[in-house]
Amino acid sequence: MSTTGYLTNHLLIAMPALADQNFSRAVTFICEHNEDGALGVIINRPGDVALGEILHQMNLDAADPQVAGQAVYQGGPVSPERGFVLHGDDSRWEATLRVGPDTGVTSSRDILEAIVAKQGPRDYLVAMGYAGWAAGQLDEEMRDNAWLSVPAQHEILFHTPDSQRWHAATRLLGIDPDRLSGEAGHA
Repeated sequence: MSTTGYLTNHLLIAMPALADQNFSRAVTFICEHNEDGALGVIINRPGDVALGEILHQMNLDAADPQVAGQAVYQGGPVSPERGFVLHGDDSRWEATLRVGPDTGVTSSRDILEAIVAKQGPRDYLVAMGYAGWAAGQLDEEMRDNAWLSVPAQHEILFHTPDSQRWHAATRLLGIDPDRLSGEAGHA
């Protein structure tokens, strides 16, 4: 756990024994964790929808094929119709939650309009839905060895291929991910 006891601006790495198919081998960026619960976005599950399709539904035209072709991630099982943009440090958008010194999450339309106009953040990831935990629930799951945690790194969030994020995040802990056991133990 972090020094404050909360995991905001951390990556949660699903342990191999985590049986919930929503989180199997998931890497979840924790946007907020406090006494009321936690909210995070899964960053290694690209969905079947491209960003251009989402933008078209919002009557925004993504003329740039690189923008239009970006994967939209399955951010979690809660409110899959709700969109989030994880991005580098740029909090000039209407609804931005500053998560860390170089990361924010925004849920307002203005950031997508800026992305289309090539005035958006340099680094970003778009996700639909989120992962949520009630008060004390994530803490209990941590005690049950369902997750590992590590401070988030910009490189993993935005520059590591999604298929490599689970391994990369696990390696930050000095652990060989291929040697993790599906069995949990307590002393």
